[in-house]
Amino acid sequence: MTEIPPSPVRIFLVVVDDSSEFSVALAYACRRAGKVGGRVALLYVLEPIEFQNWRAIEELMREERRLDGEQVLQRHAKEVFRLSGTAPVFYLREGERQEELFKLLDEDRSITVLVLAAGSGPEGPGPLLSHFAASGYSRLRIPLTVIPGTLTEEEIEAVS
Repeated sequence: MTEIPPSPVRIFLVVVDDSSEFSVALAYACRRAGKVGGRVALLYVLEPIEFQNWRAIEELMREERRLDGEQVLQRHAKEVFRLSGTAPVFYLREGERQEELFKLLDEDRSITVLVLAAGSGPEGPGPLLSHFAASGYSRLRIPLTVIPGTLTEEEIEAVS
C-alpha cells in the first residue's frame, strides 16, 4: 500500500493595521486555520522614516518603532492562539506596505492564502484592496480571500 504524503500546512497571511476591518480579517483567518489545521501569519509593516539631520537619532527612532511593532504583534498573537489553537508566524518589515507584502509573498512560498477585510466606509475598501483592484491582482501568486469588514462573530464562524 502506497502512503500518501501529508499535505503542506496552509498558512493564512493577515496584514496588521489599526483599521476596524483588521479584527474581522484576523478572526476569519484564525477560525479558518483552526478548521483546516493551518496557521496564521501576521505581517506588520513599519513605514520608513526620513530623519536626515542626525543618523544616531534616526537609528534610535527606528529601533523604538521596531519595538512597538513587536509589541503589536505579540498582542495579536494571544488572539491568534485563542481562536486558532496555534501560535502565529510573525513578519516585521520596514517599507511601503504594498511592496513589502509582494516581497514577502515572493520570498516565502509557504504562505498559501492572503486574507483581507474590505472597508465599509465612504473612503472605500481600503488601501490594499484598492491597490489590488487597480493593478495588483496579476502580481499575486496565491488566492486572495476578501471578507466583508462588517461581519459579526457569528457570521465569521458561519463562513469560515
